[in-house]
Amino acid sequence: MKHPSNHQPSRYPTSLGTSDASSITLLGHDLADELMGKVGFGELALWLVTQRRPEPGEVRVFEAVLVALADHGFTPTAIAARLTYLSAPDSVQGALAAGLLGGGSRFLGVTEDCGAFLHEVVAAREGRLPGDTDVAGWDELALETVRALRADRRLVPGLGHPVHKVQDPRTPVLLRIAEENGLKGPHLRLFEAVGRVHPQILGRTLPLNGAGVCGAALADLGLPIGLLRGFALLARAAGLLGHLAEEQRSPLGMDLYMSVDRNAEYVTPPRD
Repeated sequence: MKHPSNHQPSRYPTSLGTSDASSITLLGHDLADELMGKVGFGELALWLVTQRRPEPGEVRVFEAVLVALADHGFTPTAIAARLTYLSAPDSVQGALAAGLLGGGSRFLGVTEDCGAFLHEVVAAREGRLPGDTDVAGWDELALETVRALRADRRLVPGLGHPVHKVQDPRTPVLLRIAEENGLKGPHLRLFEAVGRVHPQILGRTLPLNGAGVCGAALADLGLPIGLLRGFALLARAAGLLGHLAEEQRSPLGMDLYMSVDRNAEYVTPPRD
């Protein structure tokens, strides 16, 4: 049966790029001739998300975030990657998937949760935020915010660290890099203020952790809040690849498995 003459084929437009028999275009550029070897991975990732070529300072802050979060690939999630690699040594991608997904809410989630929390406060105060140099104004807003979370019995995302009890070494460095590049915006300023005032409300001092400051920095870059977990996942992949290479050089997977298996305490679940 013939289609009516006015039938139009379905169209699915994409702004990222396309390919044909002889070329691949990405972001309107020839991938092979104009991008490869000339554009770094961090810059490309930002470019793909924002649909504009990022400034050098934006790339520097973004790549600092990726490096800061790479340690999430060799924290407990690496155990899952090692064990999966041990059970399926021909499937490195399976081990990567296990590591990326394992513990995602605990580690990747801090970056997303902190960025979303700060963004909610900043967006609600649009046009009424303190000036960049108004430290007292930022402290007042932070006090109001922490009090509200405390009243709701909610934790402040980005506060506290199981290892870095006094100061997370990544936090001051990322704040400095953002300042140097003119990208210390309202999310980072509010996060910094939370670090100054929270002991007054919580009764103890907790460090501003690296995952939280990364969420604030990504939010200040104007990136979609819903993608913050994805950027953290991107950073984690580097650490996981390193860990799998380490497993090949010096296998520990079986020792980890035996340790977990031998120390497990098996209990009978309660009956309904």
